[in-house]
Amino acid sequence: MYAVVRTAGKQYRVAAQDKIFVDMLVGQPGETVAFDDVLMLGGDDGVTVGSPTIAGARVEAEVVEHTRGPRLTVFKKRRRKNSRRKNGHRQDRTVLKVLQIVGAGSAASPEPEAAPSAPEADGGPAPQPGA
Repeated sequence: MYAVVRTAGKQYRVAAQDKIFVDMLVGQPGETVAFDDVLMLGGDDGVTVGSPTIAGARVEAEVVEHTRGPRLTVFKKRRRKNSRRKNGHRQDRTVLKVLQIVGAGSAASPEPEAAPSAPEADGGPAPQPGA
């Protein structure tokens, strides 16, 4: 089973036991984070697409470590002006290990409402008073 989740304005396709790099999240290594913005679920039984998200679906992941991305060089030059600027940048990132994907109809999701009352349970219309 796989899912497409959204965090920090970016979308990631994840499956169980995947390691992903996302923008810096709050949490210590070993803590569990949950993503409720699940845009799509896919598996053996087909694909479920949310509009925009799937209600009741979530992805649980464990924070492995906080790290920094690759070094980027930012170079700005204005031609014929003898003006140059060179800077570097490294983005802070969090490494996550996906623990499980909980679908909308799974046992871990909230239980549905109780069964309707007896007159409506037989499939016929409820009796009207005074009729």
